[in-house]
Amino acid sequence: MQERLKELQAEAIQKVTQAVGLKELNDIRVAYLGKKGPITEVLRGMGKLSAEERPVMGALANEVREAISTKIEEKQSELEEAAVQAKLAAETIDVTLPGRPVKVGSHHPLTKIIEEIEDLFIGMGYEIAEGPEVEQDYYNFEALNLPKGHPARDMQDSFYITEEILLRTHTSPVQARTMEKHQGKGPIKIICPGKVYRRDNDDATHSHQFMQIEGLVVGENIRMSDLKGTLEVFAKKMFGADREIRLRPSFFPFTEPSVEMDISCKMCGGHGCSVCKHTGWIEILGAGMVHPNVLEMAGYDAKKYSGFAFGMGPERIAMLKYGIDDIRHFYTDDVRFLKQFAVEE
Repeated sequence: MQERLKELQAEAIQKVTQAVGLKELNDIRVAYLGKKGPITEVLRGMGKLSAEERPVMGALANEVREAISTKIEEKQSELEEAAVQAKLAAETIDVTLPGRPVKVGSHHPLTKIIEEIEDLFIGMGYEIAEGPEVEQDYYNFEALNLPKGHPARDMQDSFYITEEILLRTHTSPVQARTMEKHQGKGPIKIICPGKVYRRDNDDATHSHQFMQIEGLVVGENIRMSDLKGTLEVFAKKMFGADREIRLRPSFFPFTEPSVEMDISCKMCGGHGCSVCKHTGWIEILGAGMVHPNVLEMAGYDAKKYSGFAFGMGPERIAMLKYGIDDIRHFYTDDVRFLKQFAVEE
């Protein structure tokens, strides 16, 4: 029995030494040290030994088990280390190779224009006001001096959801809501950027959905000269210090008097070219003094308070500033178009 245990020890250690993988090593452990292994079979015959021989054989069996276990652990550590080294060699990274370029996006041109306009007017003391895109007919029309049946409603062919709910056709409802919120007290100085919707055929200069930025100032002793000065600052900031402006009489139901503002053509310097249709001027926005009826409906005393309002389209401003010839470029997500406005390092 003693010789058999020695033979099993030598046999197991030899197989452990020759093992080339962790699975093979584990199979050897189960084969020799498991409950059905040869060492266990030998120990089952200890019942035939004398009382003096049993302790000796038990101690020897433990030594054999310990020797085999120790060798298996050593071999396991060796194989695991070899596996780690092989994996590291396979995954080696050459740190001297150039890095892969990261594609950096940019602000959409409309976002750039809107943020530029917002920064300009915030610097002039304005606040940004927002309102719902799904609007009540009252705020979209009636509160702006456009009662039901008014012919000027036809100028804004609208998307109606119900008889009293529609997609707003301009951001003017935000102005009406803001004035109503102030309950006829205190001055107002806001701009209202946002999406608006009109039933229009999409082409190079028209879209059924577009952006609009409107401004409103209400207070005591607000005059047309204040409006002109504000618009002149805006024009020179957006299009260059050499730009000139002119105001032409116009009509809007919510302002009286109303004006259209033109800027001198950048391409020809005001001398006339195809861009400005040989007039030397390009129409840029509409404006005017807030109609007394609009002030009264919002709760303001029109004899004490006055104000001015203006509205512009960021798409038109971006088209003029960047030389874009088709409004549809803003909404088709063409990467070739958008990458022209990528951030430059």
